[in-house]
Amino acid sequence: MSSDRDDRVIGGSATPAPIASSARQRPSLRAGVERIFDHCSDTRSLFLRMTEGRLPRFLPGMFISIAIPLAGETRIRPYTIASSPEDGEPFEICFNRVPNGPGAAWLFERVVGDELNFTGPFGAFTLDQAPAAETVFIAEGTAIAPIRPMIRRAIATAATAQSMTLLYAADRAEHLHYSPEFEHIAATHSEFSYEPIIMSGADSAALNSRLLDEVRGRWVDADADRSRHFYLCGVGKGVIALRDLLRGAGYERRAVRYEQW
Repeated sequence: MSSDRDDRVIGGSATPAPIASSARQRPSLRAGVERIFDHCSDTRSLFLRMTEGRLPRFLPGMFISIAIPLAGETRIRPYTIASSPEDGEPFEICFNRVPNGPGAAWLFERVVGDELNFTGPFGAFTLDQAPAAETVFIAEGTAIAPIRPMIRRAIATAATAQSMTLLYAADRAEHLHYSPEFEHIAATHSEFSYEPIIMSGADSAALNSRLLDEVRGRWVDADADRSRHFYLCGVGKGVIALRDLLRGAGYERRAVRYEQW
């Protein structure tokens, strides 16, 4: 996750990834802020380097749980690792400002050299190997964070040139994070299609409604092929609506992986 929320719904696999099951016993770790990158005025990435040892092994899509010290309490907030395991360190988390979100506000106050405590990585919304079928990735806003390393891994591990599509929605162009990277992948890998959707001023509900219409028209009503795999991530009930649409149309439960923020 990359927003100031601690409720999360993950689904789509019969069993959690092996890494995730052992991660729950991991001790508290510490990393320092090595670099800061502002995607736009309300979205930032922190690049973190471990103060001791190495970041434990993780899969694309996993998150860390950061301890946020606030007045009178410490809150734990999950933030997705937006970089790939192959990148090594520093590793990246991407997050946005949230109204009345003290966790994100605290992270925005960090400067180079600051240190933070966390546990993890954790998570079952992961991709280790490219599916042997057409794959569709769907995200909106900062929910691209787990999808980005998944796409990289899928491109690197595909045994055959299966079609891959990224359907990425945002309320304005500056909220389409990592667009130059996705455009480059599309230009250099013919099997990958990057399809951004911009709805100026739209809220999350409107974005999710547009995504629902796109998915229904292209991958439900258009044909009877139900061999595709889907990876969905977003804020609110829209992700659940997409999941239910696809599973209700006949796609296998395990082929529709999702994370709701």
